[in-house]
Amino acid sequence: MIGKAGLAAALMVAGSTAQAEDAFVDFKALKPEVALKAAVAAMTHCRDEGYQVGVAVVDRFGTMQAFIRDRFAGAHVEETARRKAWTAASFRTDTMALGDLTAPGTLFSGIRDLSEPLALGGGVPIEHGGSLVGGIGVSGAPGPDLDDVCARRGIAAIEEDMGF
Repeated sequence: MIGKAGLAAALMVAGSTAQAEDAFVDFKALKPEVALKAAVAAMTHCRDEGYQVGVAVVDRFGTMQAFIRDRFAGAHVEETARRKAWTAASFRTDTMALGDLTAPGTLFSGIRDLSEPLALGGGVPIEHGGSLVGGIGVSGAPGPDLDDVCARRGIAAIEEDMGF
């Protein structure tokens, strides 16, 4: 038979185990090889359409996982692709939609005053099973809508790798 002290000790151990488990968060992140595959697929689609682009893939925290720039893409594409990918991951929405949500005079227009977000189409969050796993950003096509199409082609190229 367990005494009061033994029961109290058992409850404390059980409680500390539950607290330890609650102290951590589990998350998924793309492997670098999968991030690179998405970037290359997006760039290849843009190239096939006649566009020279840069493509960035970030993890769920906005840290760069992969970047690729086509040979004639402009110098600006590295920064803009990275910022689009970062914005998509950070705000968990595509940057085409964010452009509308943050238009001048809207409730969220102040987001455009921050230094990092770029509310210009071409950034798309990458999700798996309802969880954010990264973001992809494309820059250099003749319009942000075309950057968006290329980004989505990059995601489509890795859907099988993610189990879809």
